[in-house]
Amino acid sequence: MTKKWIALLAAAATGLLFSAAALAASGGQLLQAGNDLNDKASLQRGAALYMNYCSGCHSLKYLRYSRMAEDLGLTEEQVTANLNFTGAKHGEHIQVALTEADGEKWFGKMPPDLTLIARVRGTDWLYTYLKSFYLDESRPLGWNNMLFPNVSMPNPLWELQGLQHAEFGEPDETGERHPERLVVTSPGRLSAEQFDQAVRDITNFLEYAGEPAALKRQAIGVWVILFLVLLTFLAYLLKQEYWKDVE
Repeated sequence: MTKKWIALLAAAATGLLFSAAALAASGGQLLQAGNDLNDKASLQRGAALYMNYCSGCHSLKYLRYSRMAEDLGLTEEQVTANLNFTGAKHGEHIQVALTEADGEKWFGKMPPDLTLIARVRGTDWLYTYLKSFYLDESRPLGWNNMLFPNVSMPNPLWELQGLQHAEFGEPDETGERHPERLVVTSPGRLSAEQFDQAVRDITNFLEYAGEPAALKRQAIGVWVILFLVLLTFLAYLLKQEYWKDVE
C-alpha cells in the first residue's frame, strides 16, 4: 500500500512540475477559454471541428458515438454522415484509423487519446495551446508551440488560423532566444475572432468528452438542492413535533 501511495504522489508531483514548466515557457499567462457546457451549439460545432481536424490522429476511446449523439442532440444519421469517418458502428467508441506503426513512424510515437485531456490539463491550457503554434524550420515537422516548446505535432488548425510566426526577445544567459509574441503573417480561412470561437468550441467539446455526465449532473443539480432543502424543512418540522411533548 505504501509503495502505491508513493507512486501516486510521485506521478502527481511530476505532473505539477511539467505543468509549471509549460506555464513558465508560455510567459506565465494562460488565455481564458470561457467555456459553457450548456451551449449545445458550441458543443456541436466543437464536435464537428474535432472530428474533422483532430480525430485522424487522436482518439476519444472512452466516448461512444451514440452517447455523443444523445448528449449533443444529434441523430444517428447526422453522426454517421458528418462525424464518423472510420465506419465504426453507432454504439462503438471513437477510435482512429491511424495505426500504431504509422503513428510511431510519422510522429515518433502514437498520438495520445484525448478523452481526458481537458480534465488533466484544464480548458485554459488547451485553449492557449491550440492558439500557440508557430512556424519553426528547426523542428522536424516545421512547427513549434509557445506554450509547449518542441512539441512533436504540426498545427492541425493552420488552414483556419493561417501561418503564424514568432517574434523573439533578447538572448538569455545561455544565449537562447525565446518567443515573446506570435503574429499571423498569412491569414487563414477565418478571422481572428472566428478562429478564437472555433478553438473555444473545440475546447468546450473536449471538456464535455472528459465528463459527459456533467451535462445531466448540472441539469439535475438544482432539483437535488431543492429536494435537500425540502427534506431539511420536513426534518425540522418532525423534530419540533417530537420535542413538543418533552419540552
